[in-house]
Amino acid sequence: MTDQPPVANPMNAAAIPMNRQTAAATPMNSVKPNNITGKTILSVDLGRTSTKTCVSREPSNVAFIPSNVKKTSIEQIRGGVFEAKATDPLMDLWLEYQGSGYAVGQLAADFGANLGVGQSKVEDALVKVLSSAGYFKLKDEIAVVLGLPFLSLEQFEKEKAQLTSLVTGPHVLNFRGESLTLNITKVWVMPEGYGSLLWSETQPNKATSVPDFTKISVGIVDIGHQTIDMIMVDNFRFARAASKSEDFGMSKFYEMVAQEIQGADSQSLALISAVNKPKGDRFYRPKGASKPTNLDDFLPNLTEQFSREICSRVLAWLPERVTDVIITGGGGEFFWEDVQRLLKEAKINAYLAAPSRQANALGQYIYGEAQLSAAVRAARS
Repeated sequence: MTDQPPVANPMNAAAIPMNRQTAAATPMNSVKPNNITGKTILSVDLGRTSTKTCVSREPSNVAFIPSNVKKTSIEQIRGGVFEAKATDPLMDLWLEYQGSGYAVGQLAADFGANLGVGQSKVEDALVKVLSSAGYFKLKDEIAVVLGLPFLSLEQFEKEKAQLTSLVTGPHVLNFRGESLTLNITKVWVMPEGYGSLLWSETQPNKATSVPDFTKISVGIVDIGHQTIDMIMVDNFRFARAASKSEDFGMSKFYEMVAQEIQGADSQSLALISAVNKPKGDRFYRPKGASKPTNLDDFLPNLTEQFSREICSRVLAWLPERVTDVIITGGGGEFFWEDVQRLLKEAKINAYLAAPSRQANALGQYIYGEAQLSAAVRAARS
């Protein structure tokens, strides 16, 4: 790859546009787990817009599952079993677990579930992990890697313990009408955003202008739906005292957009999809409206305004010793042009993780691989 200016381009050529979700077109049985360590690893990025999940290092095989979850009766959840199994599983995810029915993703949205903005990500996490495992047709013994916001060290450790306890152990469920038995023997939980550093550092085609992140102080700014996660890493050591998440993310931006449209719901999957489409294709019609609204009429001004708010928060947090920042997350890609320009004015070198929506899930997977490989080596020595 040719050299690229550090503040104007993604770090490598793997960038995928935010609205191009290739995983939805991937048949469920075609993605095979990469278990070179002898155990299947499932990475689950608990995003508030969508759960990003994978069983390999391949960016195109990261599945996007809308974060909606609806708990309902088993009778209601089984109502669609007459449909052909060939239907897109991402449009019809449901499972039965411990006597209850759960709709996940678009199906849950159809049942009236929203994205759960404001809730702890521990809530519904087990259902999201089980539905991710079911989507990839995993069974028997697996290891799981997850991420949580770093709102504070105390809260992170508390939620980490809760999440580990929930997920670890044997689970018997019915996934889309098929019996499934899992035994989750290993669970790792890392701060949100850290996976993007691992993914970025392991890329073979980095531009020569991109520094060695293992040898410098670097900030990782993960602009998500519910939080902005600002992680500090010194020479690949997580600086927990200098890291934090703020309850300010894309959800606030969608609220600003929804205020411009009569009858709009800021948690509508259709609105979120419209915002992230290319310029010229951004139309959204709230339920009951007679015609769609062209979001391009006001989106550029809102984007500029929100980008400045993001950068003011980042610069207020950024330790003085840091001059290099990795931008990641769905919001990182969406606001990249404005954010990198504003950070450049502050003499901060910004790099866009690529693909930024998948980077955390992919980095989490790499972490799981490294942990299991180390365990194998230790067992042999």
